[in-house]
Amino acid sequence: MNPCDFWELLRSRYSELTRSGRVVADYLTRHAEEAQYLSISALAGECGVAEATIFRFCRSLGFDGYNEMKIALAQANALPAAGANKLEPGTDTATLCTHALAVVMEAVNGTRTALDPDAIDAAATLLQRARQVFCFGQGGSQILANDIWARFATVSTKFRTAGDSHMQTIAASLMVPEDVVLFVSYSGSTRDMMETLRIAKENGARVILLTHYADAPGTALADVVLLCGARESPLEAGSIAAKIAVLFVAEVLVLRYTLDNQELAALARDRTSKALAPKLL
Repeated sequence: MNPCDFWELLRSRYSELTRSGRVVADYLTRHAEEAQYLSISALAGECGVAEATIFRFCRSLGFDGYNEMKIALAQANALPAAGANKLEPGTDTATLCTHALAVVMEAVNGTRTALDPDAIDAAATLLQRARQVFCFGQGGSQILANDIWARFATVSTKFRTAGDSHMQTIAASLMVPEDVVLFVSYSGSTRDMMETLRIAKENGARVILLTHYADAPGTALADVVLLCGARESPLEAGSIAAKIAVLFVAEVLVLRYTLDNQELAALARDRTSKALAPKLL
């Protein structure tokens, strides 16, 4: 679909929509920019309709599902941005640096606002009491989960990871109530994540979910939810700014954990620094 066609499609199909479908269409028209960042649950809440209504609305426009509709909306929103906010091919590198800094700072500041200190404290307590902590994610989120694991691994050997979704499922099947899963998922709604968390919960493990959406399906399986406030358009999936925001949450969690375990952290730093010293020139 040509991005220009989204609004034309909405106008041409408007009379065919149900009453609740028109409510959704009206909301998208008035709040196009904000809507592209909403989950299906959040959009349903804003419109005062059921999630099934949103799905039927998308199908009535010819989309296979919500994500396809949201991408088309984001593409349509991107068209008018040919002014001050859009970077042109001839933009100088100094301007790129300033733009990138602004994007990153917006992501970090948004995360600081969304992040609940009480949730950090609760997550740190779970990590402290855990027998083992499994840092999981999928796709790009697994790379972030590996980074978080590596940060915690300098303090304790009880932190583990597994890069393949099958291995994550196997690990979840062997968990016990003393284990904790720290799962990174911006959407909080991937199918493999839901299956892994379901199995982990069935075995009594506790779950910490790091996500952007407070109403994501995965939050129903989480004991603690840590929110990343970075807003990521469907056209910017895997943006560096969002990754930095996720790692900001992780850094706060690491700081809380190490401050609550100062003797262990100090001993670990001493032993690891001695072990690594011969490898440095």
